[in-house]
Amino acid sequence: MNSPFVTVVGAGLAGVEAAYQLARRGIRVRLVEMKKLKKSPAHSLDGFAELVCSNSLGSDSKENANGILKEELRLLGSLVIRIADEVRVPAGSALAVDRLGFSARLTEVIRREPLIEVVDAEAVAIPDGYVIIATGPLTSDALFESLKALTGEDALYFYDAAAPIVEFDSIDMTKAYFKSRYDKGEATYINCPMTKAEYDAWYDELVKAECVAAKDFELKVFEGCMPFEEMARRGRETLLFGPMKPVGLEIAHEKRPHAVVQLRRDDAAATLYNIVGFQTHLTFPEQRRILRMIPGLENARFARYGVMHRNSFINAPKILDRFYRVKTTPRIMIAGQLSGVEGYVESVASGLAAAVNMARIVRGQDPVTFPEASVIGALARYLADTATSDFQPMNANFGLFPPLETRTQRQQKKIIYAERALNAIRTMIGDGILDQP
Repeated sequence: MNSPFVTVVGAGLAGVEAAYQLARRGIRVRLVEMKKLKKSPAHSLDGFAELVCSNSLGSDSKENANGILKEELRLLGSLVIRIADEVRVPAGSALAVDRLGFSARLTEVIRREPLIEVVDAEAVAIPDGYVIIATGPLTSDALFESLKALTGEDALYFYDAAAPIVEFDSIDMTKAYFKSRYDKGEATYINCPMTKAEYDAWYDELVKAECVAAKDFELKVFEGCMPFEEMARRGRETLLFGPMKPVGLEIAHEKRPHAVVQLRRDDAAATLYNIVGFQTHLTFPEQRRILRMIPGLENARFARYGVMHRNSFINAPKILDRFYRVKTTPRIMIAGQLSGVEGYVESVASGLAAAVNMARIVRGQDPVTFPEASVIGALARYLADTATSDFQPMNANFGLFPPLETRTQRQQKKIIYAERALNAIRTMIGDGILDQP
């Protein structure tokens, strides 16, 4: 057993995927996770891959860049996406999962994998040897200081927020109704409609509601996780084009509501629903007051209030190459949201891509570049090549793709992007360079 091993620090989505992909390629893994001993402010479970915000992994449609990315990961044998498919709960065209079942199943698979040694400990410094750091946006202070010393960079950061979760039997279904937007997929979302008068009264209370005081001097909010009260302060109509958009949620033969608050199923038993897009840093009493003004939620019981926490990420273009390696110390890779990808599935993809190339490097082979026509490759290029002064975390989106060679109608363009991306991954697999298990 003198063969090289790789230390993976962090058993979130990226770390779990990286550890699994390395093990399936015959590489021994030491997976270091601190949750049994010490938890971040946003975590509560001992298990791996805990989803602390939404339980949705986003659209499963190939007309969406996130949906294409899931298909790429399925082709590449992603463990996380396979388990997500196994424990999915109805959510229209989105891939949503039973939050507890998802973590439990992934923890079970990883802990029984013979080539993975799980070490329940806090990594307070960067380990020696080959390392993939996947500690996520809530990296502990000690390890983050070690990273700053390695890279010479100050931390960049933004604040992330989790939406409240409501108990189903406390929702007044005489006022709310089940429907998916545009009737896509099963009608599994709960919708709470509001008239203009109801919305205006609610809005007036929301914009003066009390928030939790920021803990740092400056508050940076990432656009993709903007608290709903911050959105509201941008203008009275802003929420109507965001999480409260009524379009596609009309009831037959009735006038379209002025605004709609949607709730998405959060567990397999359908006892819990999270309020879609309502990430918040309102105080708990204000959350109760404001959310109970919404028709149907007057008597809502909250299984979890919304919370806000600091999310850290590195200045990837200055620090990483296209293989997720630290340029100055290539034995170290950084994956997951700490690397600057934003989103659950994007984190999984970065963990898989890092593991594929770490396995090759351990064997003395050159790393491979994922094609830019794929979402995986486009994300890696964004991290490595964006101007360092403008860098912000990035979700999968069509704007990352290289342009098409011919002008095409918008809807057809999405189909072509999807075919091109998936064919690029199939070609890599067919060429045998990914050493798939």
